[in-house]
Amino acid sequence: MNASMFLTIFISAVFINNVILSRFLGLCSFIAISKETRPALAMSLAVMFVTTMSSIITWLIYRFLLIPFNMAYLRTISFILVIATFVQLVEMIIRKFAPALYRFFGIYLPLITVNCAVLGVAVLNSDMFFTADGKSMSGGFLYAAFQGICVGLGYTLAMLLMSAIRERLELCNVPKALKDFPLGFIIASIMSMAFMGFNGFRI
Repeated sequence: MNASMFLTIFISAVFINNVILSRFLGLCSFIAISKETRPALAMSLAVMFVTTMSSIITWLIYRFLLIPFNMAYLRTISFILVIATFVQLVEMIIRKFAPALYRFFGIYLPLITVNCAVLGVAVLNSDMFFTADGKSMSGGFLYAAFQGICVGLGYTLAMLLMSAIRERLELCNVPKALKDFPLGFIIASIMSMAFMGFNGFRI
């Protein structure tokens, strides 16, 4: 375990392999909720929390349950169940103890359950931080947790950039045929091409 690995994970997850603009995961919430900055930020914070916690929980399940009992083939379904259960639990806790925060998040908390970016980071952790024979690499748990945070940061960066652009475009005279979703996809494609620059030039 070393600091350079953490730096590599940060740069990769936020810029080079951004979960939305490079891996194209979580596009539904990205397009639907990025019209205004406030809900975009709320969704981003919720996603960051869930990606971090689900990375921790799914890593533990994969390491201490699926691998020892030779059930790695159940990885996807078990991760989906864990994430859905965790999101519902978080929603109930927030509704009970912080009603104001629950009203602030609104529909965005349940939407995280079907956000493929959350499942994507869990699967990526098991692919990156386990060897071929199922053994965890040194520091794998901390790397997985940190990658969950960084994926959330990358999601937040993309959401805030998109919402800022779309809020400005509300003041422009946009052709009717391009309003809302069509223009959203055009902007997303341009942003994706811009983020491809972080990969560098290849011959």
